Amino acid sequence: MITRAMRAAVVMLVFSMTLTTVTPTGGAVTWRPRTGPAIRWSNDRQGSVSFAVKDTNGRIHTHRAAIEVPMASTLKVMFMVAYLRQSSVRHRRLRDSDKALLGPMIRRSDNDTATRIADQLGPRPLYRLARKARMKDFAYTRPWGLSRSSARDQARFMFNLKQFIPKRHRGYARWLLTHVVWFQRWGIGKVKTPGWKKLFKGGWGSGTGAVDHQIVLLKRKDGTRAALAVMTTNSPSHHYGKRTLRGTFGRLLRNLP
Repeated sequence: MITRAMRAAVVMLVFSMTLTTVTPTGGAVTWRPRTGPAIRWSNDRQGSVSFAVKDTNGRIHTHRAAIEVPMASTLKVMFMVAYLRQSSVRHRRLRDSDKALLGPMIRRSDNDTATRIADQLGPRPLYRLARKARMKDFAYTRPWGLSRSSARDQARFMFNLKQFIPKRHRGYARWLLTHVVWFQRWGIGKVKTPGWKKLFKGGWGSGTGAVDHQIVLLKRKDGTRAALAVMTTNSPSHHYGKRTLRGTFGRLLRNLP
């Protein structure tokens, strides 16, 4: 005989199973971008714009996203991850000397510390990381700012960023990417994302507009995540490039819950 209590238990079990399969990322929120407005906006801008978005279900949405561009300072996220993955670093507590390299490189995009890390690592750890992240368009060179990648590579990389960082150092890496200095928080940094934490890094030329990129991981407390990469080249100026970034991100994220 099936009692009322047994029926109630079955209903609750089915309801619980439904909730846990709403999204692969483990959260109850699903989101996919409306790319049309962003494509129309970016096509009207001077220069070249490409972007890629990994939505909360892990699906990728792209616009010219295979175009290879100089990475500039977006490469510093890969520098950070490759540094933390070193056998001499991954299992120990970070020292002040480690933080004196990683902190300035990520938070205020310091080039000198990035070059010191590049000299220490060499190309092999970066190519190993690129293979692990299944990048298709990555090519490392010196000077390191001319290394090349694509929006699709960087969106995938940021979406899965956690799995590439040794567990011991994830908290510190997350803190760095959420504490970029205020005067470099343009583009995505100016787009409101209530309920979502932004882990991001930009890359730009020396005020010329030749390169203006940003890559970002968006995270909610419930574990839901999404990632975006917007790459721009040949803008008339850095100020113009920053406006292009903000406009593109803003349109992609307009329906973010």
